[in-house]
Amino acid sequence: MQIIIYYNVLGLLKKYLFLNAFKKTSNYDRNYHKMSDKRIHSALISVFYKDGLADIVRMLHDLGIKIYSTGGTFNFINDLGIPAEKVEDLTTYPSILGGRVKTLHPSVFGGILARRENKEDLEQLSKYKIPEIDLVIVDLYPFEETLKSSDLEEEIIEKIDIGGISLIRAAAKNYNDVLIVSGREQYPELNKLLTEKKGNTTLEERRHFAAKAFQTSSHYDSAIFNYFNRVSGIPVFRESINTSYPLRYGENPHQKGVFYGDPGLIFDKLHGKELSYNNLLDLDAALSLIDEFTEPTFVVIKHNNACGVATRKNPLDAWKDALACDPVSAYGGVIVSNTPIDEVTAPEIDKLFFEIIIAPSFSESALTVLKQKKNRIILLRKESEKRNYGFRYLLNGVLWQQRDNITESVNDMKPVTKKTPLPEEFNDLVFANIIVKHSKSNAIVLVKNKQLCASGIGQTSRVDALKQAIEKAQTFGFDLKGSVLASDAFFPFADCVEIAHKAGITAVVQPGGSVRDQESIEYCSANGVAMVFTGIRHFKH
Repeated sequence: MQIIIYYNVLGLLKKYLFLNAFKKTSNYDRNYHKMSDKRIHSALISVFYKDGLADIVRMLHDLGIKIYSTGGTFNFINDLGIPAEKVEDLTTYPSILGGRVKTLHPSVFGGILARRENKEDLEQLSKYKIPEIDLVIVDLYPFEETLKSSDLEEEIIEKIDIGGISLIRAAAKNYNDVLIVSGREQYPELNKLLTEKKGNTTLEERRHFAAKAFQTSSHYDSAIFNYFNRVSGIPVFRESINTSYPLRYGENPHQKGVFYGDPGLIFDKLHGKELSYNNLLDLDAALSLIDEFTEPTFVVIKHNNACGVATRKNPLDAWKDALACDPVSAYGGVIVSNTPIDEVTAPEIDKLFFEIIIAPSFSESALTVLKQKKNRIILLRKESEKRNYGFRYLLNGVLWQQRDNITESVNDMKPVTKKTPLPEEFNDLVFANIIVKHSKSNAIVLVKNKQLCASGIGQTSRVDALKQAIEKAQTFGFDLKGSVLASDAFFPFADCVEIAHKAGITAVVQPGGSVRDQESIEYCSANGVAMVFTGIRHFKH
């Protein structure tokens, strides 16, 4: 009995101690969050872009928030009939050095960086008559925009912001007390905050805006560094992309995926479901290949490789012959054309189930036909610049390289055999070499009359790639007599040219460079096969 009573008393004591501790903790949390809420009493505004600012300024004024401002921004606010104090009056220094120095002063940065809970900080603000600044609205000089519009270094250098970037970093560092708005794209979020909270902010909100501020500053600094590093060539990797495009999933449904970039600069989506990770990979492959052609051409892509390519005098014939290359693989593929899709071609395309079609334009009747399938993705291509480099993440780092921008013409093809290719064979060799350049290695491409007959791609053996291409061409009824062959790399032995010759191929293009080149040359010369070397390998992995 005594033991039972003892344990009951002990249990009650533990329960009391726990509840008391919980109560204290809860009160602490409530008090902490209450203390973390801040009221905005003053704001510093200094922006390059004024669009969208008027509503913010009016709201700040209505909330009784004192405004400090600089130069053109002060004039803008003054024109709205809203009172503001010049930063020059606060610092007692005018804007100097042609506007290079405006806000870089202790009277500004002291008011931003002062820790409100720090007694010594507050005493120093009082001693030097520095007002607290609770909200900073600032953007940066348009450095990247200037890069696109000017080659004058003096003009570019003047668009490197100093005061603005310093204000952003200072306010973001002191997010415990200060709200930082670092770009006009954040105005809607600020507007909502001011409307709903009437000038009050929480620590979480200020920290959120601080994160965006450091995003702004890091992106800006990366752009400046990359500009200087074009000459300096410091071997480090810096890449910053501020826009993102959500994907349904990654390469497979169980993988998350995001595209960092703005596909809206490349195309407009006219119809269909959202793009996927694999869609974007295929689109990149499709656009890279189609850009090699100037005559009316259709390309069909499946898993990043061409399964149909044809160039003809009109879009309809180009489509029919591109599809004929491999109508089985074309099912569910990506179609790209370098010419408008008209009302004659669209019904023929509509007969095939495909994921995406992208072209420079579509007639109204063509769109009516193609939009009949709800999920079919129709993209209108735009004029856009391509980067001259690419990179991929692997192991614990990044691989960077220049794009493979070399495309050989007839003049780059050096005959090495007794027989020289005929003019029509040279045209087909150029055509085949373009396709093999954009095919996964090891790759062999067979072409006849500017039409892809077949390709062998992604093989570990060049002989296997060739055999795969020949078998595929024969399966779809192609007569390979008089066709040409392109290889993305040299032949280590003469076995490939021997197999090609026996299949009816009459001309070959390859980079050359094998220690056994002569064996392939001798076989071709002895059997009436023309072969040319380019000296350029086109591996693609």
